[in-house]
Amino acid sequence: MPAARLTIPDLAGKKILVTGASTGIGAAVAKALADQGALIGLHYNASADEAKALAAEIRQAGGTASLIQGEASEPATVRRIVDDAATALGGLDGIINNAGGMLGRLPFMDISDEHYDRVMDLNARSVLVASQAAVPHLKRAGGGFIINTTSIAARNGGGGGSVLYASSKAFVSTLTRGLAKELIGAGIRVNAVAPGVIATPFHDRYSTPEQMKAMVAGIPQGRVGTAEECVGAFLFLASAALSGYIVGQIIEVNGGQLMP
Repeated sequence: MPAARLTIPDLAGKKILVTGASTGIGAAVAKALADQGALIGLHYNASADEAKALAAEIRQAGGTASLIQGEASEPATVRRIVDDAATALGGLDGIINNAGGMLGRLPFMDISDEHYDRVMDLNARSVLVASQAAVPHLKRAGGGFIINTTSIAARNGGGGGSVLYASSKAFVSTLTRGLAKELIGAGIRVNAVAPGVIATPFHDRYSTPEQMKAMVAGIPQGRVGTAEECVGAFLFLASAALSGYIVGQIIEVNGGQLMP
């Protein structure tokens, strides 16, 4: 028999923007929040078909999903995405900064100025800008939460050719801790989730079968994780009832690959 779905009452009616929500972890989190009765701003960029299909699935189940398109590496667009979500949902109670990507594996000596800008704008600057844009909306709501998606790479430097991606995620982890101190006085809890090796389009795009095999060899649980197995950490951090005294923390979801 399937396990009974956990109900988290204080998430019902919450207005939450999830960036990078069309596929992978973002899509799983957006669907899970909608299942809890949250109103979802579902951000996507290029994956329009996947985003529309997810929004239709949420709506068919009786949930609310507002589609918001935009390039997360462009600061002005990021600000517009946040404001559009607040307008569509009637405010914001939380934001999950999940948009990001490796944009290719490159050895350190092959990293160009252009590649640096692309990776850092997408993974690091977007989180800073989206959080800045969200804070006024969260304050108007009387407080709320920011949850950032970082990575195991932020702690271990990443696999071959991913040092810049790892560095951008280390920025996100440090930003999480700094913002947590700065914003908790306004009732805004800031935390993060750090997935390990998860079976998503990310690895389909950037990791060879040989690289995946090598990574799995270092995971005590002996397998890659799924996007759905990351969801619980996000739901926990989104719920003030469950995590109201948890601030500036990073939850590692990696099957034991890293035990900090």
